[in-house]
Amino acid sequence: MRRFAIASLLTLFVPALLSAASPSLSIITPRGVQRGSETVLRFSGRRLEDAAEIFFYRPGLTVKEIKPVNANAIDVTVNVAPDCRMGEHVAQVRTKSGISEYRTFFVGPFPQVDEKEPNSDFDTPQAIEAGVTVAGIVTNEDVDYFAIQAKKGQRISVEIEAMRLGTRFFDPYVAILDSKRFELATADDTPLLYQDAAASAIAPEDGQYIIEIRESAYGGRNDCRYRAHIGHFPRPLAVYPAGGKLGEQTNVTFLGDPSGDFQQQLTLPAELQDDFGLLPQQDNQVAPSENPFRLSEHGNVLEVEPNNDFQTATTGELPLAFNGIIQESGDYDYFRFSAKKGQTFEVECYARRIRSPLDPVMHVFQIVNDGKSLKTITGNDDSRGPDSYFRFSVPADGEYAVRVYDHLLRGGPNFVYRVEFQNIEKTVKVTIPQVARYSQSRQTIFVPRGNRFATRFSFARRNFGGELSFDPKDLPAGIKMHTRNVPSSMNSWPVVFEATADAPVEGGLVDFQVHHADPKQGITGRFSNTADLIIGNPGQSRYWTRDVDRLAVAVVDEVPFHLEIVQPKTPLVQNGTMNLKVIAHKKEGWDEDITLEFPFRPPGVGTNSRMKMPKGKNELIYPLNANGNAAVGKWPVYVIGQGENQGASWVSSQLAELEVAQPFVKFALQRTATEQGKPTEIVAKIEHLQPFEGSATAKLLGLPNKVATEDLTFTKDTEELVFKVTTDPASPAGRHKSVFAQVTVPQQGETVLHRHVGQTELRIDKPLPPPKDKPKPAPKKEVAKKPEPKKEAPPKRLSRLEQLRLDAQKRVEAGQ
Repeated sequence: MRRFAIASLLTLFVPALLSAASPSLSIITPRGVQRGSETVLRFSGRRLEDAAEIFFYRPGLTVKEIKPVNANAIDVTVNVAPDCRMGEHVAQVRTKSGISEYRTFFVGPFPQVDEKEPNSDFDTPQAIEAGVTVAGIVTNEDVDYFAIQAKKGQRISVEIEAMRLGTRFFDPYVAILDSKRFELATADDTPLLYQDAAASAIAPEDGQYIIEIRESAYGGRNDCRYRAHIGHFPRPLAVYPAGGKLGEQTNVTFLGDPSGDFQQQLTLPAELQDDFGLLPQQDNQVAPSENPFRLSEHGNVLEVEPNNDFQTATTGELPLAFNGIIQESGDYDYFRFSAKKGQTFEVECYARRIRSPLDPVMHVFQIVNDGKSLKTITGNDDSRGPDSYFRFSVPADGEYAVRVYDHLLRGGPNFVYRVEFQNIEKTVKVTIPQVARYSQSRQTIFVPRGNRFATRFSFARRNFGGELSFDPKDLPAGIKMHTRNVPSSMNSWPVVFEATADAPVEGGLVDFQVHHADPKQGITGRFSNTADLIIGNPGQSRYWTRDVDRLAVAVVDEVPFHLEIVQPKTPLVQNGTMNLKVIAHKKEGWDEDITLEFPFRPPGVGTNSRMKMPKGKNELIYPLNANGNAAVGKWPVYVIGQGENQGASWVSSQLAELEVAQPFVKFALQRTATEQGKPTEIVAKIEHLQPFEGSATAKLLGLPNKVATEDLTFTKDTEELVFKVTTDPASPAGRHKSVFAQVTVPQQGETVLHRHVGQTELRIDKPLPPPKDKPKPAPKKEVAKKPEPKKEAPPKRLSRLEQLRLDAQKRVEAGQ
């Protein structure tokens, strides 16, 4: 936010030290400071000896001195303003050679005291005053006890920062006990504080009360740190309503404090702010952390009970925010509104995101049958994590109702929620994608003097398309940015930052913005980044993260090498390859391995993720390939590399241009068949897509073993090629379907390789076997023609008696 965009920075003179690179920040100790005080914070990590500046992302913190302790630690004297915002703060170190990760620490209202062992026995607790912050460590099976005095009716409150410290998976448990070990209040996971806990109670009598702190499962280790705020401060668990209109004076009620609910009047900021909260104050006591509070451009409607059905629903006019509390188990809240056909709203329920225990389910109904019944339009449970969201397009003019309830039908006095009806907004978010999981590596911009550094920004457009233009605010002196507008089809885009040789070695936090390329659209997006601070099981869940809203940019000391891409003169064609030459310009006396990466790739273009240029070499060929659907156009590309220079030093090449083009030619290869040992031909019909000068070369690849052909040349006027193919009696028989043509086309003194311009099938058959051996037929001899037989006279007709005798004789002869 602009009002928080001023970093508290101080550049200090330190003695010249050996040049380092890639500083790393692991932890800031102590883990918190009291506001209105001056404190020495130790920043520990690696390669911090040339620290020059501390970046704070919120106002109210001023560096007085940076003092090196050793190569891996610095002591920073910080003045904390009396009105410094309470809660979590972010800091990172700028050295003369780089920018560290960012880490967190806390600002609280009380002075700090250290836990002192032994305090693990209920009967021998550590005595403390009320109104302090205890800094302690819980080891395995460790329990820490602290004793305070309280008078009857006095509030006793404990709030612990453990998981929120972002250093170790530590799930704390707290309890408030009386002198007889009776539990007045206990807490494990308080929804307001995520996995951390807060407990409050009213002292039933004058006397000593014991605060118990441990890990919820009696675990722990030597780095399980905590900060326990112990005193008589208010600790409400919710605020109602949970949001308000920008610039408006409003009354809010804090809920869940053991002394009872209380009200607070305030004037809200005039501009939207992320991560905004209200700090509860009562009787000159202040809570250690804020209650989240939504800022909106629209007003509020507060529920009026009873509103458990649509006939008693609370009414309001859109756009606005409906606010309510699911006050008991089984409670349903209804709100009624009018809408016109064609209106579209984004409807979002805020509950868990404002740290309510409610798991909301939300539905919208149309009121039909003259107001007697409901027709379901849409609904949702968990589109925003546990919270609900949907887009609601009004189907017809009329009356509608929205209903909210808990997923498990739970309820309670602090089950606060807020349903915001917003018009469809066009937004865009800008980030730098992670280059390693859970890492902040290369999430900042550090440009060596006289050199370059590059990154790839990602964009999440919402409800619009179109080109984006960059608008960095207040880059450090001497840095220039090289890029082009982001095409509407792209959600990722490269940017190269270049520093002059005499650029001051300094830096800052930049409000890095992008806009719709058409200013009339009025769409602006700002940079944000999320760091994963605590990761744990199950499934490597993210238990604690931290967002920042500005980009850290700095000029750093000169490094001993530059990178350059030799600008290609020819395009990379679809289904083609290219060898991109990268040159390293090394200073005399420096010769180390350089690991190169090619982070941005045009759609459809592939290459190796990483390649190494070994010491002794200053050139490397980076192979690129394009598939058949690679996006045609002229694309900005770069390589980035790291070399050892008392740590890893990073530089990038210039922003080169890679043209992706359609092929110069296409081949239609005809299928053919032959027998082993016999020649054949493969005919290529040529389709010319782009003209070229000179002679191109075509070769067939994918031919089976013992099958050969010769490369052929052709020109832009050639329409057909005939490949003469020879086979061997031992060539493998079968259908060979992966025969394809590769073409090399001359262009501007270089060549353009088409790796796959046509494919066909070559079938090789075994010859038919010869017929089996048979006796040879005898030679034919000439035979005299037989005389034609004489015609016999017709048989003599027998008398009946002669016929009977003849038949009897035949029967005797036949044995009958």
